[in-house]
Amino acid sequence: MVGAVISGRSRIPVRNIWLLLLYASELFRHLDSSSRAGVEDNPDDIPDLIAEILAREVERRLARNLSTGWRTRQADITRVRGRIDLRRTETRRLLERGRVACRFDELTLDTPRNRLVRAALVRLAVIAGRKDVVTRCRSLAARLERLGVGAGKPPRTEVSVDTFGRWDASDRLMVAAAKLAFDLALPNEQPGATALTSPYREIGWLRRLYEKAVAGFYDVVLSPGGWRVNHGKTIYWPHTNSTPGVTNILPSMKTDITLEHPGLRRRIIVDTKFTDILVSGQYGNESLRSGYIYQIYAYLRSQENGNDPLSLDACGLLLHPAIDGMVDESAVIQGHLIRFATVDLGAAAAEIRRQLLVVIDRP
Repeated sequence: MVGAVISGRSRIPVRNIWLLLLYASELFRHLDSSSRAGVEDNPDDIPDLIAEILAREVERRLARNLSTGWRTRQADITRVRGRIDLRRTETRRLLERGRVACRFDELTLDTPRNRLVRAALVRLAVIAGRKDVVTRCRSLAARLERLGVGAGKPPRTEVSVDTFGRWDASDRLMVAAAKLAFDLALPNEQPGATALTSPYREIGWLRRLYEKAVAGFYDVVLSPGGWRVNHGKTIYWPHTNSTPGVTNILPSMKTDITLEHPGLRRRIIVDTKFTDILVSGQYGNESLRSGYIYQIYAYLRSQENGNDPLSLDACGLLLHPAIDGMVDESAVIQGHLIRFATVDLGAAAAEIRRQLLVVIDRP
C-alpha cells in the first residue's frame, strides 16, 4: 500500500499499488469476469486471490503430474549411461570396483519453474490473510519439497527463458500467479534476507508499472469488444529523397499503447506519463508540457499512410496521474484529436476503472 510517490516536486497519490500490479500482470488476462470484479472492488484481497489461484493450479498439476525438465548429472554407476568420463574412471580406478563414471541427462522435477512455484507458495503463506489459504500454501510447498523440488526462488535469467510448449501450456496460469506473488511482496523498512527494489523510492519502477497496468487493463477490458491493443508499437519516420546512410542513423519511435477498432474506424495512440500534467510557466501560469505535445504530435503525423485509413484521423491521448485535481481537455491539431487527461490513482478501484474507460471515449 502506497500513500503518495514523489515525482519531481509533486506528490502523486497511489491508493493501492497492488491494483496496478494486478492490471500489469499476465494473470489478470486469465481471470474470469467475476474474479476480476471481486478484486477490483476489494484490492486488499488480491494476495488471498493470488494464493488461492496458485494453490488450485498446483493441486491440478500434482493430480496430473508436474512438468519435468532435463538436467545434466555426473555419477559413478554400474552401467554405461550417456557419455563416459574416461579420465575420472581411470584415475579413480572405478572399473576395478565394477563402476564407470558417466555424464548423462535425466528427467527431474527440480526445474526453475517448479522452484519458482514452491518459493511463491512460501511467500504467499507469509503475506496472505486467510488462514485456510495460508495453510493450503504451506502444505503444498511441503509436498513439493518431498517430491524433490529445491528451495529458493530461481534467478531471473532462468525464469525469463522459460517457454511453454504444447504439452505444458496448462502451466501458464500457475507461473503467472507465482510471478505476481513476488511482485506483491512489497519491501518495507524491516531488515531481511531478501533485497528488493523499493517502489517508494524507485520512480522509474512506478513509471513502467503505470504504463504496463494501463496496457493490461485495456487489453483485458477492451479486447472482447473487438479492440486490438498493442503495447510498444514501433513507428518509423516517413522519408523520401534520402541519402544512403540516413536509414542507419534515423531513430525509430515506440508508442506506449495503441488501441484500434476497425469496425468503429478508431485508432487511439496512448502515451502514459507518470508526472504532473501541468507545469508552472515563467509568469506563474500553468501549461501543458510542450515536449510531451511534440512527442504525441510526432507519433500521430509519422504514422499517417494513405493506404491505412485509420491513420489519417487517429487520436492521441496523453494520460497522466491526477495531482491536485483532474484535467480533461482536448483539441484537434491538423486533423488529429489530441486529449490531455488524468486518472486519479488515489481513487477507489471502481472509479479508476471508470476513468480509464471515459478517457478513450470521444470527448
